[in-house]
Amino acid sequence: MDSTSWGAKVVARSRVFKPVGLGPFPVALILHGCGGKTPFLETYAEVAVKAGYAAVVLDSFKPRGMSTLDGKLFVCTLMTLHGAKRAADIFGTLAWLKTQDWARADQVFLAGWSHGAWTIMDAYALGTSAPSATGLPDADAVALRQQVKGALLVYPYAAYPSMTSRRGWGPGAPPVWSVLGQKDGVVGWRFPKKALDRLTADGVRVDLKLYADATHAFDDDKANDPRAIYRPDLFQEVQDYFGAALRAVASKPGMFA
Repeated sequence: MDSTSWGAKVVARSRVFKPVGLGPFPVALILHGCGGKTPFLETYAEVAVKAGYAAVVLDSFKPRGMSTLDGKLFVCTLMTLHGAKRAADIFGTLAWLKTQDWARADQVFLAGWSHGAWTIMDAYALGTSAPSATGLPDADAVALRQQVKGALLVYPYAAYPSMTSRRGWGPGAPPVWSVLGQKDGVVGWRFPKKALDRLTADGVRVDLKLYADATHAFDDDKANDPRAIYRPDLFQEVQDYFGAALRAVASKPGMFA
């Protein structure tokens, strides 16, 4: 299957939000964690719409015939669908956006939470190995760099087999906004910080919010992991952070190149 066809299949099982009007709009792609697409991500989609973006909350499980339970049993335990493989959803959706009149396919912002952030990171770290890793023969690392203008990484998984700390992202990577919690008992904060430090050392512009008392999934009011403590105050802060990043990229798309 080529990238555009896979992107169409993924978006058909996902949810698209659009501002009022015909567009074309810049687009925020929102990638869920290993537990599947959860309602709190739609709040972030609404933030994107208020910033003038269309938003696509991607569902990476339904197009693969997977359930939320499958995600918790097999994806969260690293048995299947690693970030590099799931990066097919990014390459596919970017290709599909080029076929949509309402979308500014050259003005895309990627936002991922946990496993979704790992997916974004691996998409860049793959480089020319993207076709073999994703299973999409036309997965285009160059297009990824041309179309995407910024990325938000919220408590990303960055330990092995995540590749960013080892490979970096190579040239042409977009600016990164990131959120880590020092009480994160799921992915920790040291491995993500190491990956972000690698990006900084490679010349990528990285902004970091490091919350001393935040757990994993602190912004998900329906998280069922006992290690997650919901923090509505920080949830609002990250919404504001996301909105500011989106507006910064949209107002000055070449500023962070």
